[in-house]
Amino acid sequence: MAVAIVAGAIANKPLNGGESWVRLSWLLGLRRLGFEVYFVEMLDTSTCVDAAGEPAAFADSANADQLDTVVREFGLRGSVALLDDRGGWLYGLELGELAERFGEAEVLFDLSGHLGRAAVARSARRRVYVDLDPAFTQVWHADPALSFTLSGYDSYVTVGLNVGAAAWPIPLAGLEWIPTLPPTLLDEWRSEPVAHSCDRDAPYRFTTIATWRSPFGAISIDGRTLALKHHEFRRVIALPQQVAGAEFELALDIHAADAGDRQALRAHGWSVASPAIVAATPGSFRDYVRGSDAEFSVAQPAYVETASGWFSDRTAAYLAAGRPALVQDTGLGNALAHGEGLLAFATPSEAAECARRLVAEPLAHAEAARRFAETHLNSDLVLARLLETLGIGG
Repeated sequence: MAVAIVAGAIANKPLNGGESWVRLSWLLGLRRLGFEVYFVEMLDTSTCVDAAGEPAAFADSANADQLDTVVREFGLRGSVALLDDRGGWLYGLELGELAERFGEAEVLFDLSGHLGRAAVARSARRRVYVDLDPAFTQVWHADPALSFTLSGYDSYVTVGLNVGAAAWPIPLAGLEWIPTLPPTLLDEWRSEPVAHSCDRDAPYRFTTIATWRSPFGAISIDGRTLALKHHEFRRVIALPQQVAGAEFELALDIHAADAGDRQALRAHGWSVASPAIVAATPGSFRDYVRGSDAEFSVAQPAYVETASGWFSDRTAAYLAAGRPALVQDTGLGNALAHGEGLLAFATPSEAAECARRLVAEPLAHAEAARRFAETHLNSDLVLARLLETLGIGG
């Protein structure tokens, strides 16, 4: 059986069930295709926190709890290794066994370059960088003032479907990017009747899980600094007041210093929940998505203004659960037909119009959402296609 390794951040993302799903989709998806798969992560233990966000020792941290929850829930004991930032052992596979697995590995999929140049990764036969943040990744790589680099990989994969296209405005520095949709585990997101269909008197419930301020900071292209995601939310802040029969909720990671923005959201009809409460684990994240009627979300301006074709793994989860998604257009029209189940908007008025369409035909759009996921996002299809492109056999 061929060995594949997935590297990424789970313990590094405590109380964030959605981030765990991103890594699980690659790990479990490759396993479904017949690979013997291992997950590897590195963690700077000085960054560990407890459930309240206060500094904590690794053994008592939310970071350790996050990884252990995933391991137990998905039967991954013996398939996971967590190392410290110097390559020392923290959890899971012992270092000697991990070295053997890397020596046998046909491919390493390094999500967001998590392992980078770590010594443990060097023996994998093929090293594949998986870009989850198109535009940011390429701009950082092109900036000689940053230590960020994409060197040392054999292949480069991105969830920006238009990266490298003729109109792509960012230099590629000689790298060839292979586009892919995010793989999605359809069996884990079995579609159930939407809540609105069971009680037509209940408001149609739009939700999303988001961070108010980007952890990346702004980037500049051709001397122009692009705005950040919270600026896009401000543009559509009046949306709940424009769509009859609907309610809008953000499971929002927002700092106390942004109390003015929180108050403004609520004043315009948004509900604000804590993602650390409603979506901390993979299970609670899934329950939150399934408890919604649809997703509504904006996107990072870097994804939008470069027409990157970025496709959100969170949106993929909503669609797989049979929940339609109304999202800001990142250039998806250039790569995917959408209009039922998946709707994209460019302006606040388009967002309101599309939201009314979803409220008016909830069941039709719910069914279309699941069909879209089955056709385009099924991990069996997405990963098999990608492996074939990379020339990697199962």
